[in-house]
Amino acid sequence: MILLAKVMVFAPHPDDDIIGCGGSIARHIYQGEQVAIVYLTSGEAGSLRCDASRLAALRENEAQQAAQLLGTSDLTFLRYQDGYLEYTQAGLDTIVGLIRQFKPNRVYLPHSQEAVPDHQTTYRLVSEGMRRAAGPWFQQGELKPWRVETILGYEVWTPLAVIGHSQDISEFMKLKLEALRMHQTQIESIRYDEAVEGLNRYRGVMTGLGTYCECFQLIRASL
Repeated sequence: MILLAKVMVFAPHPDDDIIGCGGSIARHIYQGEQVAIVYLTSGEAGSLRCDASRLAALRENEAQQAAQLLGTSDLTFLRYQDGYLEYTQAGLDTIVGLIRQFKPNRVYLPHSQEAVPDHQTTYRLVSEGMRRAAGPWFQQGELKPWRVETILGYEVWTPLAVIGHSQDISEFMKLKLEALRMHQTQIESIRYDEAVEGLNRYRGVMTGLGTYCECFQLIRASL
């Protein structure tokens, strides 16, 4: 019996997951692997066109539509404050619990050099959460320790200077862009889809792996 991998994606805001690793998410799902996505904030500070509570609801709905298009409905919204994400004990406890409960083989998170503060905090929270989740000395109810085998840091606002792993997403690029365009509250002000298509094309050319590629910081490897 072949055991399929379980993949967990941590995103500071709805749409960061698609921008950074949407093609890889689509590939995992195509291969029959289970993908869960965790959003630390709901992105309520991402537009001035409507109030925060309404925008949060809109962006969560957009995330659900995008994920459904890719083929997953396993979404968790932690609803921490957008723009003020904090590194807290409660946040660490939550991350540890999620990892031990889902037991992912692979985790995607923003890479360590991302410039946006919420992205930096997400990296710190999730990295430390994974370290604690693996330790038997960190007890949390009935959940047993779990060590993530592969950890990859994805690009959003800050392109990587050093690439540790690349994934050809050529056959999933159209689907990735369709999923990203589900995030209309963001696309209407800044054409992230065009920027992402350009970055993934550049990565494809420079790595030589395919027409479009996603590139990652290799934090832990079992590839």
